[in-house]
Amino acid sequence: MTTAAPEAPAPSLTARRLWTRSRGPLVALLLLVISGVILAALQSGEQHGRLDPRSADRSGSRALARLLAGQGVSLQVVTTSEEAARAAGPGTTLLITDPDVLTQKQLTALHTATARTVGRTVLLTPGSASLWTFAPGVQAQPATGNSPRKPACSLPDAHRAGSVLLGGLRYTTSDERTDRCYPVSGRPTLLRLPAAGNGRDTVLLGSADFLYNQHLAEHGNASLALQLLGAHHHLIWYLPSVSDPSSAHDQRSFLDLIPSGWSWALLQLTIAAGLAAVWRARRLGPLVPEKLPVTVPAAETTEGHARLYEQAGARDRAATALRSATRTRLAPLLGVPPTHAHAPDRLLPALHTHLTVRADTGTDLHTLLFGPAPADDRALVQLADQLDALESSIVSQERHAPREHPDR
Repeated sequence: MTTAAPEAPAPSLTARRLWTRSRGPLVALLLLVISGVILAALQSGEQHGRLDPRSADRSGSRALARLLAGQGVSLQVVTTSEEAARAAGPGTTLLITDPDVLTQKQLTALHTATARTVGRTVLLTPGSASLWTFAPGVQAQPATGNSPRKPACSLPDAHRAGSVLLGGLRYTTSDERTDRCYPVSGRPTLLRLPAAGNGRDTVLLGSADFLYNQHLAEHGNASLALQLLGAHHHLIWYLPSVSDPSSAHDQRSFLDLIPSGWSWALLQLTIAAGLAAVWRARRLGPLVPEKLPVTVPAAETTEGHARLYEQAGARDRAATALRSATRTRLAPLLGVPPTHAHAPDRLLPALHTHLTVRADTGTDLHTLLFGPAPADDRALVQLADQLDALESSIVSQERHAPREHPDR
């Protein structure tokens, strides 16, 4: 009677198990791909950023650009400091939406290009670096919230606009000719510095929210924006960016951007971690010896080392180990301290003194104990036999040597 061979597992069971295990990650991956495609489709249109006159978003400024165009003001959008410096000629208004992004070299180049031309420069929320270049003597104070505020100044543009949504940074200056408008706690959020003989004045705004599409129709925002930016027939709308090629060589490293306080904090944390490590190490106490789970006999260890030497062809290391072990065992028999067991000038004279019957080693003692490595396996075996014969002769002499009686 023949026995039927066991059937192989059905392929369908393996495929079903594989699908059960992998369907979760596959579904998640599919959902991720679909979400990416949907987001890419939704954002495939032309997108612009904050205060961009081409953007119809809530934080864009397309509505203001349309109003300026209706007033006969031509608008030119630039994204590099070189373009802004070339375009800001006589009779133009230069608007810098984020002056603190610019490097000191870019700020200086822009100020030099516009210093001797008639026009106006408008800076939105300028900080210390841009104030030092465009408005020396003006200092920025901590920001405050935005809310409708009254002009409280004699500037005609602000007087005609009335209440405007302003706030943000506040400014102080000792120049009495400066127009200080829309103050918060006595410090203005709009500062107009008069022209210094060349006809170009400078306007500082602590907040740019009233220029957004979502706020332009509120209060007197549109009126003030049109008067400040439409003072001349040509407006240069400069949108600074960190990707500007002119600032590539001035970009700071990541470490330069870390405040100095964080560096000191990191140093303190490092010292604290070191002290904690020392404290924990002291609590652990000294090392405690533990019994080995397996004890390997010395003969097996020696045989294992020998097989490794043989497999690697390391006759030099094997010969060195044999000679070293022989010298170590002979030294106490010859009266040589263990520290000088491997010194030829100490071991060999003592060996000649005690060796009355020369062992048939076939070579001299110096070559035997301190000579070169054997050339082949046969020479290695002969070396081992010679060392064993030498050691046996010394041990035999020590056993048969006459010993003095204790009473003598």
